[in-house]
Amino acid sequence: MPTHLSLDEHLAALDRSGNALRAAAASAGLDAKVPTCPAWNVTKLVIHQGMVHRWAAANLRGDTAHDTSASQAEARAAADLLAWYSEGLVALVATLQQTADDAKANVFLRDAPPPRRFWARRQAHETTIHSVDAVAAVHGRWPTASEVNIDAALAADGIDELLTGFVTRGKGRLHAAEPYTVLVRTADTGHRWTVRISDGPIVTTPGDTARPDVVLSGTAAQLYLSLWNRADELTTEGRGDIVEQWRSEIRIRWS
Repeated sequence: MPTHLSLDEHLAALDRSGNALRAAAASAGLDAKVPTCPAWNVTKLVIHQGMVHRWAAANLRGDTAHDTSASQAEARAAADLLAWYSEGLVALVATLQQTADDAKANVFLRDAPPPRRFWARRQAHETTIHSVDAVAAVHGRWPTASEVNIDAALAADGIDELLTGFVTRGKGRLHAAEPYTVLVRTADTGHRWTVRISDGPIVTTPGDTARPDVVLSGTAAQLYLSLWNRADELTTEGRGDIVEQWRSEIRIRWS
């Protein structure tokens, strides 16, 4: 699961999307509903992301006693929730900057980069996707890729993390008695991934490696948001039921 982005590029994306999340949350209001996460309002979104930032920093520090429920309680008690959130973002970026390249820490995806690089990448995408949720709260609907500022290279990197890291973990519900392949193809960055769906774990191979039954295409940002179930801008060639299956069965949740 290699990344072609540098540590500095991931840190810049984390900082940029983290601040975008705060700005959109302030614009929407803390009581606003989040259409892309229907069980949440903006308060729950901000508490969740602030908790995750603190959890990621604790992993990098080797703090095995870190209590996520305590940080959530701290958020609920904060006089200024958005300031509390920003404190965690700043602390996470600083921790990533100060962590040694060979530091040991927990990671949870197969073939992951070393911990420092893993957490920079993971939190860049975690925060980017949740910044889109905050934008959705502003608009009261799923946004389009043109309504959020996501760099194409970052989006392609996020698609790769999703397709080669998350959906291949063997815990998903997307299965098929008769195997089929899906080609995911970006129109602007030239990236390709072949995804094989069967009655076992999903297998993803970078590149165009088989004759696909379905092709999903769009710009990298459109694919990134759509595959993370934050937008609906895929172009589909082949079986028309695949996108609906993806939406209902591919769910990446906090656990």
